[in-house]
Amino acid sequence: MESPLSSLEGKPVLVTGAAKRIGRAIALRLAREGARVGIHYHQSEREAFETAERCGGAALFRADLESVAEIERMFSEADQRMGPLYGLVNNAARFMRREALEITERDWDFILDVNLKATFFCAKEAALRMRRAGEGRIVNISSLGGIRPWAGRVHYSASKAGVIMLTKALAKALAPAITVNSVAPGVIPFEDIDAEGLQMIKETPAARGGAPDEIAEAVVYFLKASNFVTGQILALDGGLSLR
Repeated sequence: MESPLSSLEGKPVLVTGAAKRIGRAIALRLAREGARVGIHYHQSEREAFETAERCGGAALFRADLESVAEIERMFSEADQRMGPLYGLVNNAARFMRREALEITERDWDFILDVNLKATFFCAKEAALRMRRAGEGRIVNISSLGGIRPWAGRVHYSASKAGVIMLTKALAKALAPAITVNSVAPGVIPFEDIDAEGLQMIKETPAARGGAPDEIAEAVVYFLKASNFVTGQILALDGGLSLR
């Protein structure tokens, strides 16, 4: 029987959107766990190089996740540079406020192409490789916005709700060798937090915003857990989804 929590020592794990913010925290934590971390980025080159250096020289992969061809190229490159992939953390996402009746087709595609479409195609490419290797772990970063509807971000909420259902469906489709789980962060404040975010923190039962390291801790748990943990959505939101 598998150990309840396995080691990540030496195991290749690719993190999308890992140059900064939550993605950086996840990459750094994985490096401390001994994983061989792959850092995906698109435009944040300087931050990506800094994160890779702090991870002890992690492999860097630049790709525009709007393009399935770019995703396929990135995973082929990861094969060559990292070997058989054990873990994938689908963290890359876009976030914007737009009133519902002002959302254009371009706005919709801007959010959904990365938040949902890319999450699926990254998971697909990872799973094809994990299946050949006989095991794998996929963790999708969803959001409180996929659990609790946000009127000012309808397209974002739709994308993250899609990630949650995608997680559950893939968990069934890829079992038993590959697990698929999701972490749904609440408000994780950064320097650009707006008034709405500050108000949400005031409404949070825990009486504070979350920290990137708390999200990273949950990701590590799912990557280390046995295959008896799959299809799960862990809301790390200080209890805000209860309101």
